[in-house]
Amino acid sequence: MSKNLSELSGRKGLRENLFEELGIAATRTGAVSKEQAAELAEKFLFGKANVYGAATFYDFLRPENQGKKVYVCNGSACLTAGTQPGLKEKLAGSFEANEIGEMCCLGRCHENSAFHIGGRNYSGNDVDKVAEILNGASLPMDKYNVQASGKAVLTAPFPGIEACYKVLATALAMSPEALLEELKASGLRGRGGAGFPIAFKLESCKNTEGETKFIVCNADEGDPGAYSDRYLLEERPHSVLLGMIIAGYIAGANTGVVYIRGEYPEAIAITQAAIDTIRELGYIGENILNSGFNYDFKLIKAQGAYICGEETALLSSIEGQRPEVRVRPPYPTQHGLFNKPTVVNNVETLACIPWIVEHTGQAFAAIGRGRSTGTKLVSLDGYFNRPGIYEVEMGTPLRKVTDDLGGGFRSPVKAMHIGGPLGGLVPVDKIDSLSVDFESFSQGGFLLGHASVVCLPQDYPVIKYIEHLFQFTAHESCGKCFPCRLGSTRGYEMVGKALNEGYKMDRALFTDLITTMEIGSLCALGGGLPLPIRNALQYFDGELHQYFEN
Repeated sequence: MSKNLSELSGRKGLRENLFEELGIAATRTGAVSKEQAAELAEKFLFGKANVYGAATFYDFLRPENQGKKVYVCNGSACLTAGTQPGLKEKLAGSFEANEIGEMCCLGRCHENSAFHIGGRNYSGNDVDKVAEILNGASLPMDKYNVQASGKAVLTAPFPGIEACYKVLATALAMSPEALLEELKASGLRGRGGAGFPIAFKLESCKNTEGETKFIVCNADEGDPGAYSDRYLLEERPHSVLLGMIIAGYIAGANTGVVYIRGEYPEAIAITQAAIDTIRELGYIGENILNSGFNYDFKLIKAQGAYICGEETALLSSIEGQRPEVRVRPPYPTQHGLFNKPTVVNNVETLACIPWIVEHTGQAFAAIGRGRSTGTKLVSLDGYFNRPGIYEVEMGTPLRKVTDDLGGGFRSPVKAMHIGGPLGGLVPVDKIDSLSVDFESFSQGGFLLGHASVVCLPQDYPVIKYIEHLFQFTAHESCGKCFPCRLGSTRGYEMVGKALNEGYKMDRALFTDLITTMEIGSLCALGGGLPLPIRNALQYFDGELHQYFEN
């Protein structure tokens, strides 16, 4: 990360945004040409290499993307479901091989067979209607189960915009300090993976001097198997936006940036429409509700990079830089977007804030267990009889989620990968020992993360899944630190040889490799990958020992 480039990008700020213009430049051909990169470099006073390096990093901007007309999901849930080879065969009837690309997780994990055409996502049996889609037919949005078990914080029926934004009037009648105390009392922790208290971030930003500050919503939900953020952005966007406005009021920020992954086109359109609506109604803009508080939004469409789910890489991305992880300290709350104080939080975390303001932090803290307060959205994949999004109170037994809510497995399953690719690989015989909260998963040697569930069927080789995880990390690594960049590639090569060529891996060497990634990587991508692999080695050694020496 270059502080100088951050300042240069900040000259034009969010009005003329380099990252956005890279996306616009790629609209016609699917990639940014060298000539276009050079023009943008001159316009923003960046080096040509900086612009070209950034553009070629993203899946949807790089030269390999040129000429692609349809994209097939290669996320973990579609992989283990085994639907994609058949999907590709059907698509081959309408597209040439070089017109078919790949996207990583379209958030259709509940029914799989996911693909993307013409700016929209499809799944399930939609592939049988490709001809209609190409002729301009508009298919209905996908449907999945949504249910709350216990208190409904995020899945409660939407009361309408006017009733929803009464909470804003309540918040603006309070002092930022009083609101901050409510958040502290709530114990609300980040729902994106780390479980970091949001009040700490907001207080740090509030106490940092600066005329310009930002609230950034990290809606780059790239964890394969997770679609809870997608649910909120499409079905409850005002909860997210209202949470961001209140967060801005607390921290002294006047701008909210909603950074939504490009793989969620419907979420982008729906959220932008919600922003436009509340601007017309006067809930954002100048002197909101005669409070003297100013606040507005900028929505940015991401371009396909899992690493942008890491908060500092996301900030570099918005600035038009290559999305590399930044060394901390300084933290974003002191030096964030354009080197200004910035709070970055996950969609689900921000969406909890309005409920806390309306019902008090104490009421939120009364839900859940211990330091895991409130509720959690859980995403269940297509291996369940009732896949969908379920809101459960923290501390809910995992067995209740899998059996009572999810209806059990529709076919034999041996493990569940919970919390995204960096989450724990949980054998089904461990279900009764876990509950949905941060502490239970940590004590069990797992990670709750996004609380997404991807099932490994009984006949799916664990070694093949390990290969997939290494390949995913190698592809998505920002490349800044060598433990992640090299470790993931070497791991993918080693496992691939063992799987396909009869090569016997040295267990000590393999363990050293993942340990180096774990302790030496700059962020949770390289540092988190070893967790599910260690779980696999611990619980599925009987299946894996044949691939190792001795």
